Amino acid sequence: MRYSKLLIPTLREDPSEAEIVSHRLMLRAGLIRKVSAGIYNFLPLGLRVLSRVEKIVREEMDHAGAQEVLLPALQPAELWQETGRWKQYGKELMRLKDRHDREFCLGPTHEEVITDLVRREVKSYRQLPLNLYQIQTKFRDEIRPRFGLMRGREFIMKDAYSFDAEPEGAKESYRKMYDAYHKIFNRLGLQFRAVEADTGLIGGTSSHEFMVLAQTGEEGIASCTKCDYAANVERAELKGEGQPAAGEVHPLEKVQTPGKKSVEEVAAFLQVTSQQLVKTLLFTADSRPVAILVRGDHQVNEIKVKRLLGVSELFLAEAKQVEAWTGGPSGFSGPVGLKNVEVVADLSVETMSEGIVGANERDAHYLHAVAGRDYQVGRFADVRNAVAGDLCPRCGAPMKIDRGIEVGHVFMLGTKYSETMKATFLDAKGEERFFVMGCYGIGVSRIMAAAIEQNHDEKGIVWPMPIAPFAVHIIPVQDQSERVMITAELIYSSLVRAGIEVFLEDRSERAGVKFNDADLLGAPYQLTIGEKNLKEGFVEIKHRRTGEKQKVEVDKVIDDLIALLLGPRPSPSA
Repeated sequence: MRYSKLLIPTLREDPSEAEIVSHRLMLRAGLIRKVSAGIYNFLPLGLRVLSRVEKIVREEMDHAGAQEVLLPALQPAELWQETGRWKQYGKELMRLKDRHDREFCLGPTHEEVITDLVRREVKSYRQLPLNLYQIQTKFRDEIRPRFGLMRGREFIMKDAYSFDAEPEGAKESYRKMYDAYHKIFNRLGLQFRAVEADTGLIGGTSSHEFMVLAQTGEEGIASCTKCDYAANVERAELKGEGQPAAGEVHPLEKVQTPGKKSVEEVAAFLQVTSQQLVKTLLFTADSRPVAILVRGDHQVNEIKVKRLLGVSELFLAEAKQVEAWTGGPSGFSGPVGLKNVEVVADLSVETMSEGIVGANERDAHYLHAVAGRDYQVGRFADVRNAVAGDLCPRCGAPMKIDRGIEVGHVFMLGTKYSETMKATFLDAKGEERFFVMGCYGIGVSRIMAAAIEQNHDEKGIVWPMPIAPFAVHIIPVQDQSERVMITAELIYSSLVRAGIEVFLEDRSERAGVKFNDADLLGAPYQLTIGEKNLKEGFVEIKHRRTGEKQKVEVDKVIDDLIALLLGPRPSPSA
């Protein structure tokens, strides 16, 4: 392809709307353009990257025995009402009505539609196992779309759904998809980690997230420094660390903390560490009041709390509710004297001999509060996010925290959807059984952003070879020279005939502009052709990732590049 023939509207300056590296570089490199909040056009180079991702995903899904289908984006409300997710999904579900006032949604996922299809078409165990997948646009009404393709209202996803007759068969289908995902992300050239995860709104009994490792990642990954245990920080299992530390226990003492609400403010004012404080967060759990206690340096994990309490809805209490339940204003809540509110404390609170807590009155806290003496705890449980240094639940070694971007998720659904939608088949005895299901998603458009977050430098994108829009970027630096342009055209046409994706810089621009754009666009190899080197019989190859440059003889460069990118050519006698 020739630069002059493609729509590549590069930008010199960082767009003000871009918050993270991938968003900034995709806009600057002309890969995408914003239509509305969370909605983007994919321009030619961006679409080339997406196509390469889709090709690898398709090949591995097909190899794993899945069959491709295409399901509608527009889904009738009745299917979602069957599973109860029409209400459960909340405001993120894009809802609309047709001219007959019938309700529909734009699908964020397709469990209902695929289950409906299979219950209509699959009647016998002889038709199982079955795995169907699609690559399609999904929709989610994000309250705050941000980070470019990371959190959009419209995105491209591969979703697959397996149907088995028995739980053991479903586990085998899950394993095949788990293995296929490892092959996919390895082929994409990404550094990733598979971690245990929560099942969320999809539901089911277990799941794994596939995380691209990147320091700018939104999610934390807790992994053991000794064994192979890994989970996202919300899912990581945490255990208690024994009995409270021995030491002198003081009487409860109320102190004034004027205007100090946050952990940081109170700790600084009292000249203590945040670990000495106990935070009290009040929630409504299916409309009942609950107080969750965690150490000052920890964060409440609402997913764990919901699972522990067995509730479907959990919301932070509003200011007026806090005052009604505690008698004091928000920001000064504590467990001492708390009545008619269920109290749950994290396991780390159980090991504290005493702590500093809110006094349930404005500008006041208690020092030396002791659980069991000064306040009562209904139960101690793991209700917080993991942090570095927490002990591995498998082997007890310390865990570390890395950052990651979720690009894939596999779920063991069991009979969650088949039961609610009465999707059955006849087994070998002629008896009706519910399908045992799994579902498996990959964020195709998110992979493009995640790849950039992991592969960039101060100059621009550094594409992994498997998904680069072009393998070689040819840069003639003196386009007024006939010899330079003839050489560039010869190399370009030879590489194209060899099946290599090549990009020819044929604009009448200064050398500096060409080099800057080449680094921004990020092809793995740059081939620079200049008059001075040609006089000596050389051209220059630059490896974009390392910056390493080497001079290659003109009459050898075509064979060298073909060997580098496609492997050595067989000899004529072979």
